[in-house]
Amino acid sequence: MSMIRDLRAAVRPSRRRDVPPYGYEKSAPACPNSAIVDCGVYREGRRVSDHVSPAEAMARVRSEGGFAWIGLHEPTEAEFAGIAQEFGLHPLAVEDAVHAHQRPKLERYDETLFTVFKTVHYVEHTELTATSEVVETGEVMCFTGRDFIVTVRHGGQGSLRALRHRLQDDPELLAKGPSAVLHAIADQVVDGYMAVAGAVQDDIDEVEIDVFSSGTNGKGNGGKGSPKGGDAGRIYQLKREVLEFKRAVSPLLRPMQLLSERPMRLVDSDIQKYFRDVADHLARVNEQVLSFDDLLNSILQANLAQAAVAQNEDMRKITAWAAIFAVPTMIAGIYGMNFDYMPELHWKFGYPAMMLTTVAICFGIHRGFKRNGWL
Repeated sequence: MSMIRDLRAAVRPSRRRDVPPYGYEKSAPACPNSAIVDCGVYREGRRVSDHVSPAEAMARVRSEGGFAWIGLHEPTEAEFAGIAQEFGLHPLAVEDAVHAHQRPKLERYDETLFTVFKTVHYVEHTELTATSEVVETGEVMCFTGRDFIVTVRHGGQGSLRALRHRLQDDPELLAKGPSAVLHAIADQVVDGYMAVAGAVQDDIDEVEIDVFSSGTNGKGNGGKGSPKGGDAGRIYQLKREVLEFKRAVSPLLRPMQLLSERPMRLVDSDIQKYFRDVADHLARVNEQVLSFDDLLNSILQANLAQAAVAQNEDMRKITAWAAIFAVPTMIAGIYGMNFDYMPELHWKFGYPAMMLTTVAICFGIHRGFKRNGWL
């Protein structure tokens, strides 16, 4: 149990919403004009070399043991070609790593595991609007071999710098080899999902409160029962962002199950046990994201129903006032026909009597509509 706690403490950062679950800064390359962010050799859990090229790192690993960890940020084909040749990476996986925009997956090419993770970052905003960006995604791709791990990052978030430092502070864990790094990356990515899910839940709660409060008290919304303008747009925007979130989470379920259940030569047996914990957290996040979609559908239907009710109320008011104005219109129409023999035509009090009769009838109709809730 103590080993599990130490492992989780090493790879899991804080989940405070005001502080991202891991650094979102764009790491500066280790070498100017190069996509390589860092390149190091690790032996018995400790870093034994700095400022070496990938070729030099692999030469030291093959002669002295240990493993190499090379980190890259948005490499071009030319920048990645030498590394791919040095580590014997499959051309199909290399193409995916360079061009990005891949769905989360786990593939095996000879003696290399190729893993794609979608990183997710919550975009802070003062007010949710119909154009607000809520979820920003990036990618982290890992080539895991027996004595190396190559990480390729795309996007401005999901930096692995802090993770590398935490792992270097735990030599016992890092001594497990490249699979320990792969697990730490997977665990960090899934922890990021959990933090973003909590923030998106807050946005959905805010929209839900606005929608249902606008249908009850109507404060500032143009009267009782009038839905706030733009609610439907905000809901649709949230649905699009949740869909983007879902595309990052759901496809990763199968790869995490494989890493946690199927024995693999490239994954240390002790590390494989911890992938089960990652898979469990990922399944919980996936259930939460699926519930977001259902909840937003319900909120949208409620908003549309409120709009229909508001329109019906407006139509009732228009109909009621039309009925009231129909009375003086009818009387004026009758007395405008210019017949000689009409009731009270030459009576001295005919005009005021007719006006009083018109007002009395209109007042009675108004009271009736008011009593029935039409006005």
